[in-house]
Amino acid sequence: MSSTQHYGVAVVGGGPVGMLLATELGLHGISTVVLESNAATVDQPKAGTLHARTVQSLARRGHLPARRCGRLDQLTAAAFHFAGMPGLTITAPAVEGAPIAGRTQADLERAFERRARELGVSIRRGHRVVALSQTADLVEITAEQADGGRVVVTADYAVGADGARSAVRRLAGIPSDDHPPTVAAFLGQVRLLDPAGTPPGWHLTPRGWTVINVNPFGYSRVITFDFSGPHADRHTPVGLDELRSTASRIAGQDIPMADAVFTSRFSDYTRLARHYRDRRVFLAGDAAHVHFPVGGQGLNLGLQDALNLGWKLAATLRGHAGPGLLDSYHDERHPAGQRVVDNTRAQLALMRPGAQTDPLRALFRELLSLDQVNAHLGDMISAQETVYGSASGSPSEGRFLPNLPLTAEGRETCVAELLHPGRPVLLLFDGVDPGCVRAAAGWAHAVDALWVHSPDPLPWGALLVRPDGYVAWAGSRSADEEDGVRSALRKWFGAPVPAADGVSSGTAAGAVTVTAPGVSAG
Repeated sequence: MSSTQHYGVAVVGGGPVGMLLATELGLHGISTVVLESNAATVDQPKAGTLHARTVQSLARRGHLPARRCGRLDQLTAAAFHFAGMPGLTITAPAVEGAPIAGRTQADLERAFERRARELGVSIRRGHRVVALSQTADLVEITAEQADGGRVVVTADYAVGADGARSAVRRLAGIPSDDHPPTVAAFLGQVRLLDPAGTPPGWHLTPRGWTVINVNPFGYSRVITFDFSGPHADRHTPVGLDELRSTASRIAGQDIPMADAVFTSRFSDYTRLARHYRDRRVFLAGDAAHVHFPVGGQGLNLGLQDALNLGWKLAATLRGHAGPGLLDSYHDERHPAGQRVVDNTRAQLALMRPGAQTDPLRALFRELLSLDQVNAHLGDMISAQETVYGSASGSPSEGRFLPNLPLTAEGRETCVAELLHPGRPVLLLFDGVDPGCVRAAAGWAHAVDALWVHSPDPLPWGALLVRPDGYVAWAGSRSADEEDGVRSALRKWFGAPVPAADGVSSGTAAGAVTVTAPGVSAG
């Protein structure tokens, strides 16, 4: 067994969620190790839909391009489905670009891994975690290598991003609320021998559903849902004959296929961890939540976990986190996980074939034609309804800030670009209360204060924006806001540090220096 190495954070699991979390930590110079059991990225036809809030969030870190044009009152739209029924439209502000992006899970994992390595993160593939314990000061993890050797690492904090069968969740003893499986589902990547005669898309029959992405020139993805009961053995390999016969039986016609390059079975088994944090151990992604994969929400939910947790761990380890910042991870993300668990179970209920469900489906088709209902369900699926609780009752705090086009130091920019460094930003608009400038002086080590101008009339004098794009505090133009911003900065980013002559803007793109002569911090 090799000597023990210590890190700020040990991330167990190197899928897209774990690798994104590692990039967030590496961005802040946090000593980070990723322990991943697979020797290389595994290419499988799994999740490939990035919904609006994930697209917007990844743009705020430069993983996707940021859009600087468009008006705040304009929307872009994309067609989607609800419980397999067409008619759902997902909209997003035009300043954010398209509300849906296609990106495979494997492609994301590779991109995040490249970025994590560039930022100095240690990536250890072929390491399977077999033991975990924690004390008041650290977490100790033992990983087994492919050759049978063992490696022990310690860390100030550990994150289980190791999937549905999470070793971290099990070893930490974190309980969960579960719903047993009721559906037997298959997934396959095959060549269709009669693509023109194959029912495309979401297809309901009295025996279940087929969901087939017909590709006449290559491999097609085939999914089947059988509502007669769960698999007798979830882990039994799936052969081509079983996939073909099941798809043909459910469709009510022969669906000839060959050359299966990937097959798997899954179900509607649902699990939600009761606690996303146990002292120094955290859960993210499928380690925290598993649900029926309808609507493409699982990957998005996990990536949002990583973007929420990363900056909070980094701020804590760098010594500028407010009290309770780490606890806010569970407080904010557990309800988001519960929301997805609930809506996927509701969609599954609507998908059940049979005369008893037909009237309910017909009613939902009518409801989808109502703009307010459509917008509500679209925002739910795309996580754009997510609002983190605000103790002040402000209508802006806790909400995601749109990608406002801005000017800083005479240069055109936008909210997404200003958040690329992963630091919180205090946006100071024209006519802001000078008290906000005085207050900012004490938090220059943690927060970038920026003078900005907006071409559009805005209701705020100042905004404190978290690294994940959500508003931590909003100040008006007409009131004395010094105490308000000081209280918010202290709540989120701890005690101030005295600054003699002014506020350094840190490293944010387009940052400026906010001068506050003779101001004492505190």
